[in-house]
Amino acid sequence: MKSEFPLLAAQPGLHYLDSAATAQIHRGALDAVLRHETGSRANVMRGTYALAEAADQAYESARTSAARFLNAAADEIVFTSGATAALNLVAHAFGAGLQAGDRVLVSQAEHHSNFVPWLMLRERQGIALDILPLRPDGQLDLDRLPELLHDQTRLVALTHCSNVTGAVTDVAAVVDAARRVGAKVLLDGAQAVQHGPQDVRVMGIDFYAFSGHKCFAPGGVGVLWARRELLRDLPPFHGGGGMVGEVGPGGFSWAEAPRRFEAGTPPIAQAVGLAAALDWMMGLDWPRLRMREAELCARLLDGLHDIRGLRVLGSMRADRRAPIVSFEMAGLHPHDICQVLDARGLALRGGHHCAQPLLAALGVEACTRASLALYNDAADVAALLDGLRHAAKVLR
Repeated sequence: MKSEFPLLAAQPGLHYLDSAATAQIHRGALDAVLRHETGSRANVMRGTYALAEAADQAYESARTSAARFLNAAADEIVFTSGATAALNLVAHAFGAGLQAGDRVLVSQAEHHSNFVPWLMLRERQGIALDILPLRPDGQLDLDRLPELLHDQTRLVALTHCSNVTGAVTDVAAVVDAARRVGAKVLLDGAQAVQHGPQDVRVMGIDFYAFSGHKCFAPGGVGVLWARRELLRDLPPFHGGGGMVGEVGPGGFSWAEAPRRFEAGTPPIAQAVGLAAALDWMMGLDWPRLRMREAELCARLLDGLHDIRGLRVLGSMRADRRAPIVSFEMAGLHPHDICQVLDARGLALRGGHHCAQPLLAALGVEACTRASLALYNDAADVAALLDGLRHAAKVLR
């Protein structure tokens, strides 16, 4: 599997364990970008010559691939620069219809990308923000939903999978509770998409956001999916070329969705690369891959349990989490740990992982994170465990 990822193939001594931040790009996605840029590079919606029409076709084909990955319709797919942009789009466009007294529910587990935009909306429009707490095992405390949801709750915006604890949200329970008060549901899928295609119809949600660089595609592209009836009525977020119908001194008219939300030149080549990555992912045996990821995660958790002074954040059961494992080592700073590991060819991330409310809830200022993807293997896990034992000796 590593041979299909150019950087990993070129650096066989590297143990890359930071896929929760950025996954490595698949060779097929990289090749697709190169083919587009050297064979059909042109702007979309701008020309009637053959090259421009080829660019249009490639871009819209990418929209179809993203829709297929989510079991959605192509006209429900908005291309953005990433999950952060997609979440901000919802905060501005859906948020434009909210007013003082309306409520949005988020959780302590959110990445800042799904926390800060709602804080900004609270400052801008006076909405109320309710916070769903965590349980000690890092899971969302869904038992608190009945007391935190109100008739005035308009949106529940939660992570699909935590980027720190790997905890996977019980979407069915969230949707059921939200529907009882008439609230819409948004999921931040940035960490979930790396581990296989998602079905927004089965989940029964209203919005879904993810980034290309998390699922083996280029950076600079993301997807917002929204139900067609919702997308149709939302106002645009950005103004410019491509998102309008008619423009004059007296005003302008909006283009139909999804174009309404794609002002200016979109990430064309990046979307083409994303489509190639998603099409490749759609052809994989995900039940087998998820089982393999769970086995590696279990091996990692077992090994971490045996390291003195190390505390894993979240559940110690691999079947209750994605293969994202964060931990703290008593008396050692995560940055020091990561530097020692880097000298041994191990790439991990240390810090607050843009999830300060989550770490505060768990009583931690910073932690070290190892995140596994489909290209990792037992050798990566063994190297990490050996490296951590070495770091403990060197730094203590």
